[in-house]
Amino acid sequence: MPVWQESLLLLAIALVLAIGIKYFFVQAFYIPSPSMEPMFVKNDRILVQKVSYWGSKGPRRGDIVVFKDPGGWLPAEESRTASNPVTKALEAVGLYPSGGHLVKRVIGIGGDRVKCCDAQGRVTVNGKALDETSYLPNGTVPSDQRFDVHVPAGHLWVMGDNRGDSADSRFHLREPGGGFVADDLVVGKVWALIWPVKRARWARTPATFARIPASG
Repeated sequence: MPVWQESLLLLAIALVLAIGIKYFFVQAFYIPSPSMEPMFVKNDRILVQKVSYWGSKGPRRGDIVVFKDPGGWLPAEESRTASNPVTKALEAVGLYPSGGHLVKRVIGIGGDRVKCCDAQGRVTVNGKALDETSYLPNGTVPSDQRFDVHVPAGHLWVMGDNRGDSADSRFHLREPGGGFVADDLVVGKVWALIWPVKRARWARTPATFARIPASG
C-alpha cells in the first residue's frame, strides 16, 4: 500500500476511534457558569465518563452530572460551542470541549423526597439531612429557598454547589417539568477536572450521600 493511502487509512481509523470514545466512553466539556464553585470555576475543562451509566444503571445521589438543557434552563451566554470550522470538527470527534450543556450535582433520584429545610437549615433526602460542608462554598446556606418535592421515577433533582448562584431545580420548580431532569438527558458523570492543570483533580462522591435511606 502506498504511503499516502496508508496515512489516510490510519487517519480514518483514528477518527473512528475518537468518535467512538466520545460517544461511548469519555467526552470533554466546559463549565458554563459559576454554579459549581468552589470545585469547578467557569470555563474549567472537565472529563465526563459514560461507563457508569451503561445499561440500566442511572445517576446516583451525589454524582456531578452533565445533562442536556431540559428546555429554557440555559441562557444564551452559557450555550457556547465551537465557533470555527476547525474547532467544530475537533468538537465533533471529542477533541475539543463541548458546550451547550449544564453541570449540577444530583441530590435526589426517582422516588426520593427532597426537602429544605430542617430545623438546622439543611437539605434532607428521605428524611436524612445532608452534610454538605465539604463541597458548598464557605458561609453558603444549603438553600435560601424552601421546597418539598417527590422526585418522579426516571427523573432527578439537581442543585449547583454554589447555591446562591445556581439556576437549578429550585429555580425551575414552578415551570413545566417541575424542575426535574429526565434521566435520559444525562450525558454522563463528571470524572475529573483537567484544566487548568494546577487545579486538576478527580471528582468524588461525598460520603454523606451513602447514608441516605432508600425511598419509600
